Amino acid sequence: MNDSVLQVNTVPMRAWLAVTALGISAFTIVTSELAPVGMLSALAKDLHQTEAGAGLAVTAYGWVAALAALLAGAIPTRFSRKALLIGLMLILALSCLAATQSHTMQIFMTARMSGAVAHGAFWALIGTVAIQLVPVDRLGLATAVIFSGVSAASVLGVPLSSLIADMAGWRQAFTAITVLSLATAVALLWTLPTLSAPQRLELRVYVGIFKNPRLLSLFGATACIISAHFAAFTYIEPLLTQTHGVPAATISALLLISGLAGLLGNIIAGKLIDRHIKILVMTSLLLSAAALGMLGVKSGSSLPIWSTGALLAIWGAGMAIVFVGLQTWLLRSAGNAAQPASAVYVAIFNTAIGTGALVGGMVSTKVGLQTMALLAAVVMVCSLALIWMLKSPARLR
Repeated sequence: MNDSVLQVNTVPMRAWLAVTALGISAFTIVTSELAPVGMLSALAKDLHQTEAGAGLAVTAYGWVAALAALLAGAIPTRFSRKALLIGLMLILALSCLAATQSHTMQIFMTARMSGAVAHGAFWALIGTVAIQLVPVDRLGLATAVIFSGVSAASVLGVPLSSLIADMAGWRQAFTAITVLSLATAVALLWTLPTLSAPQRLELRVYVGIFKNPRLLSLFGATACIISAHFAAFTYIEPLLTQTHGVPAATISALLLISGLAGLLGNIIAGKLIDRHIKILVMTSLLLSAAALGMLGVKSGSSLPIWSTGALLAIWGAGMAIVFVGLQTWLLRSAGNAAQPASAVYVAIFNTAIGTGALVGGMVSTKVGLQTMALLAAVVMVCSLALIWMLKSPARLR
């Protein structure tokens, strides 16, 4: 048993404070990544871009984060993991601060890319931290607390960023994320014990992952589903305001509804995923595609606000279940290679976010936002075939 685990056993409260600080870190990082979604029109106007052009900030962020996640495994073991995690949060803070001073798209993109590097490296490192903080019998709870920050970012982070941007401007929204990043770095400094570096993973482990047909199928399904989702979700703000007549001031409230529905989806997944993972993922994906498709169907009049909110709630809850389902499927299928397989999964997930944002912008420019949303829904439906062909994973003991 290493020193950090002994320390956790003797000072359990500090360990849980460290776990909570990591959860807040996850919240901050994901909020920073997705913040442009709720303020895309304002960014585009201020930086003299189209919505599709502003969406490239999401594309580049996702791709750089994916590359950083893969390369993080090469960080020398002599570097303190505690210092690395704190340093990455400080880099994120500087990235957001630099974004507030941007007056051209080039400067804004440069500022965002440094944050993307911190994002990808952080997620690659965080998987090895929880097991050093708590005893094995509390690992599940600790992991759930850490990753609840991701759900909280969708529930609160993105809507609050949109609200701040609407009330005071997008620069103030990134300023708020800067302050939160700094506060999180201080919390990590205070709560984290000394963390041992993980063993370096050999190349043959990754080769084995890419020779596993089940994992390859799961990676392919993830790439298709996440790309389609973010092709539409990245442009949800102009889709609602320009094609459905939703007032700009209502966007943050609608995003909050979507986020709360996503939280409900996480709860549903937690109760049912162990016994019905395949049918739950397929049903949730179909409901999400149907809701998105209805937002993409052209009609003679705009949808009522309550109807739009209901569709966003179904979409948000369904995709939250799909996210949990795909991650659970991966962990159960990867066996002893769960850690490197997760790193590959994170890279594919972030690449898909960037690709979806890029393709969504290109398609919407050519055929319009509603048609783009409809096409994204069609891709989701087609992805059902990939899920159907996957063998349900064994339950973890």
